[in-house]
Amino acid sequence: MGVYQHWDPLKTCLLGKSYPPEFYSWIKDPKARNAMERVSIETEEDFIKIQTKLESFGVDVIRPDVSADHEQYYIPELNKYAAPPMTPRDHSGKFGERLIIDSPIQKTIRDYFAVSDPSWPECKNFIDIQNLDDWILRELRDIHGFDTNKYLEQKIILKSFYDVLDNHNITYELNSSPVQMNTADVCRVGNYLIYPNHRINSADPIIANRLKEMVKSNFGDQYKIGFYHEQGHSDGMFCPVVPGLIFSLQGYVEYEESFPGWEVIELPGQSWEKVRPFLNLKENNQGKWWVPGEENNNALTKCVEQWLDNWVGYVEETVFDVNMLVVDEKNVICNNENDVVFEALERYGVTPHVCNFRHRYFWDGGIHCITADLERDSVMKDYFPK
Repeated sequence: MGVYQHWDPLKTCLLGKSYPPEFYSWIKDPKARNAMERVSIETEEDFIKIQTKLESFGVDVIRPDVSADHEQYYIPELNKYAAPPMTPRDHSGKFGERLIIDSPIQKTIRDYFAVSDPSWPECKNFIDIQNLDDWILRELRDIHGFDTNKYLEQKIILKSFYDVLDNHNITYELNSSPVQMNTADVCRVGNYLIYPNHRINSADPIIANRLKEMVKSNFGDQYKIGFYHEQGHSDGMFCPVVPGLIFSLQGYVEYEESFPGWEVIELPGQSWEKVRPFLNLKENNQGKWWVPGEENNNALTKCVEQWLDNWVGYVEETVFDVNMLVVDEKNVICNNENDVVFEALERYGVTPHVCNFRHRYFWDGGIHCITADLERDSVMKDYFPK
């Protein structure tokens, strides 16, 4: 089975996995360790709820394996632990019959491609990146936050996904293109692939045409290419739930150009703006709870306490996340309730199913991110024949 639209009946789904509570035994500070153990337990509880809901619709759910042995995930060069394999969609995409998944080095090259100036050298491998002029490397690091060692972490994360696909005899291919081929970024609507312009500098016609050429070299004339003007992963900013209906966090997007005639339900002030103080706190902390030797850091304890105590209830109760998983044209899984959203879904004959993923902002991934559709009862359609 292939996947052409993300509202066709879902048959097989990859669901992420977090580290078990025993993983955090290396943390000496009991406050920090207990907090991370709590996050681990509650995250898995929510994963199980989502899995159970999917299985109630007859969906086959597969999940990667993780170990409680933290030493397997420690990266000496970075002095930190690799993130768990939580968000398979950020690294993969099913396009028709083809499942395309990232390779560590190519993902690093794509990160460079996404932020590089058109006048900078083209990098075809990791050595090209390492040999860039010092001023370019400094700009990448200081302005764009580009980490040339990031591929070390990607190797660990991606291995978990390779292993689970191999164990289930699921065929996949590695993405050899310098453009994104994951469905957190790329929206599939029949014979259209819709890209976010900030990822590939599509405002520059040279870069936009280059992307179109790369997609054509990969798929031939199977797909047309469109652009939209969101920031961040597309699935965190807007969601075409069923043909004709879109939910969006922003109102400035030119949907009349990319989705002509579709109804757009705008949800201003939801998600990112409401949790911005907590996202800033996390950014300022720079993930220090992952770093050995920082177990007694007061800033760490303050951050963990603030994120995992008062913050959690606030987000659960007030923020609606458009990062939803469509099971079929009659059912969608969402994080919590919203009267505006639910009224619109009812008009289109769609039933919402609430499966709260409590720590989605801590892990930087909502329900759509932590899943990846591998099989749907799907054939390609043309929703924009004109």
